Amino acid sequence: MQGTGQDSDAEIRLMGLILAQSALVGLAIGIFDAELWLESETAMLNGFTYAMAAFFVQGIAYYFFKMFFEREMQERVRNTGMQRSRELRYKQMQSNFDNRRVEMEMRMQEAQLERELRWMESNPGQMPPSWGVPGGSQSIVSQYDTGQFNPGIPTHDAEIEQPINLGITEEETTEKKKK
Repeated sequence: MQGTGQDSDAEIRLMGLILAQSALVGLAIGIFDAELWLESETAMLNGFTYAMAAFFVQGIAYYFFKMFFEREMQERVRNTGMQRSRELRYKQMQSNFDNRRVEMEMRMQEAQLERELRWMESNPGQMPPSWGVPGGSQSIVSQYDTGQFNPGIPTHDAEIEQPINLGITEEETTEKKKK
């Protein structure tokens, strides 16, 4: 993944360089063709003059790129890296918190079971109060029985409808099966 991002960045930079080269060569040809700047009598001298001018313009373009765009791009990359590391730390903290919460719940359940086992050892043959027996403490099991969650068995009469007669009776079907 890391190599792919660097390859993509290098490809984007190369395409930008090609675009800048093409634009500057086109500009130099346009200036030369319009006879706007330094026209000499020999083609060789014109070529060297425009090559130096193109190099100068590319140097200025590179300078402006470095001064204004690259610093901002590096700042964005740095901010993105900081945000990723912050999110990673947050996920790790959340995971640690979840692990500690689960561990604490397990300890609480273990302590409750230990209390019930000690109570059962000291009171053999009896049900612990946490199991919802009369006189014991309320538990989730007893809350279901009191109707808080389950209102009870329905008491209305069921409406039983007779099946529709489609022309075949049960006696005819049994006779066909016997044959």
